[in-house]
Amino acid sequence: MEAFVKPFIVVCDGMDADVFASLQAVSEFDVHPKAKLTQDEIKELLPKASALVIRSATKVQEEYLELAPNLKYVIRAGAGTDNIDKVKCGERGVKVSNTPGANNNSAAEHAVALMMTVLRHTAAADATMKNGGWDKSKYTGNELTNKKVGIVGFGQIGKIVAKRLQGFEPEVKFFDPFCESSDLAYVSKAQSVEEIFETCDIITLHTPLMEETKGMINKDLFNKMQSHAILVNASRGGIVNEEDLVSALKEGKLKAAGFDVFATEPLEEDSPLRQIPNLVLTPHLGAATDEAQLRVGEMAVNQLKEYFLNDNLLHEVKA
Repeated sequence: MEAFVKPFIVVCDGMDADVFASLQAVSEFDVHPKAKLTQDEIKELLPKASALVIRSATKVQEEYLELAPNLKYVIRAGAGTDNIDKVKCGERGVKVSNTPGANNNSAAEHAVALMMTVLRHTAAADATMKNGGWDKSKYTGNELTNKKVGIVGFGQIGKIVAKRLQGFEPEVKFFDPFCESSDLAYVSKAQSVEEIFETCDIITLHTPLMEETKGMINKDLFNKMQSHAILVNASRGGIVNEEDLVSALKEGKLKAAGFDVFATEPLEEDSPLRQIPNLVLTPHLGAATDEAQLRVGEMAVNQLKEYFLNDNLLHEVKA
């Protein structure tokens, strides 16, 4: 009978400390002792890695797969797997899973937080206060109450956003070709994404990044926006044409925007996005809550146990 060889588990981009300790306590696993690694450190460990647990910082593309002949399993501690080359993984027999649902509430709340930050200029006001200013009249904002909110993509996160907005008494429209209706009385389906951009005061994006959505938010849609409207993106950066966004903000096609995600991450130091005063930027914080990290970590540890110890693959994601 073939002897059991402990799988070597590498946690690349951080994990809740207690959850990581519970993973290290699994006697059948050999777990690398650090839970947050640089990309150079990851490359050094790839030749003997059996499994990788990653977030958005690590990209499992062909280069990494070439360095990892023993790799059997990649877990994305989150929902989006666009940073994993699933085709190449499939060709090499490497299984891929995500942790669906664990980040949903945190991502939805961050979208609402960006709405409020953009509407009330809180980030800019704080910066001027820290520099000794008191620019009260400069930062007169707008209310969220009774606004028309458009949600592009009405999956789990989009639906949570709609629920979290309920106390603001909005009129909510959504567009999603895979969802026909909502059970919330104040939510209705728009006939097209163009209708969302033409009629809504606040637009928030919650679509996955795939071939059909890549670059779908572009100058054609920006040209349809009302000049007082704002745009929030806490989903995936690649769905927005960032060059068109910069132009639209400069030209007043929309009033302002709040973005948590970008086509290239980390955002380049010289990105034009950093120079736009009516654009609030956060460094992909949608899932960055203690609660979300606890949930994704617990799911990932359970998936590792099920796969390596019980030959049971949970939440597989295929190309």
